[in-house]
Amino acid sequence: MYIFFRQMRTILTFAAIVPAIILLIHVMRKDKLEKESPFFILTLVVWGILSTFVAIILERLGSFILSFFFTSQTVLYNVIMYYVVVAMSEEGSKYYLLRKKTWNSPEFNCQYDAVVYAVAVSMGFALWENLIYVFRYGISTAIVRALTAVPGHASFGVIMGVWYGLERRYNYWGNWPKKKVSQILAFLLPVFMHGTYDFLCTSLYGWQGSVIFVVFIIILFSVSWHMVNKASANDRHL
Repeated sequence: MYIFFRQMRTILTFAAIVPAIILLIHVMRKDKLEKESPFFILTLVVWGILSTFVAIILERLGSFILSFFFTSQTVLYNVIMYYVVVAMSEEGSKYYLLRKKTWNSPEFNCQYDAVVYAVAVSMGFALWENLIYVFRYGISTAIVRALTAVPGHASFGVIMGVWYGLERRYNYWGNWPKKKVSQILAFLLPVFMHGTYDFLCTSLYGWQGSVIFVVFIIILFSVSWHMVNKASANDRHL
């Protein structure tokens, strides 16, 4: 019996981790100009894991405050919960730790580096979050999240990374207005997409809701895939 549970634990761990690793490797392989050091990427993954704890604190505080002003499970409550409390907490913690760790790094010398860094942080977040869900709910949850939530976090990371790279480029050029706009979009666009993902996933019911959610994630994944290819093709030294 002990051996069985140990094997199941190994399978669940494998199922939770592998999707994040595969997606990160794909994004790293698109880095054509100058490969990033594996140690630095691993560090960013660890910082992504740490960002989950920051997000949990912010989410609990936000939901506690929200409960004083709105009735739970209403449409307005869900909108504020998913777009403001959850999405801003998670994407905000990712962006803050991403910028703190990479902005002044000598390794950040190409625009596409920002995409690799942002996805590394996002995959650290997704990896740890996935482990928690999988060990709580089992292998079926791992399969669903491998097809939706983990690529979702990767997509949010791609969007963040593309605009973070533009922020870095405009900073290098001394174009402060465009730098500020890029900085704002590097935060707000992932927040909007993350909030929409969570809202559609939890607030729509029936086959119509399922269809809308599936269409949304197909568009999200397709757009982020296109953004990775375009950012890789247009990469430049900074």
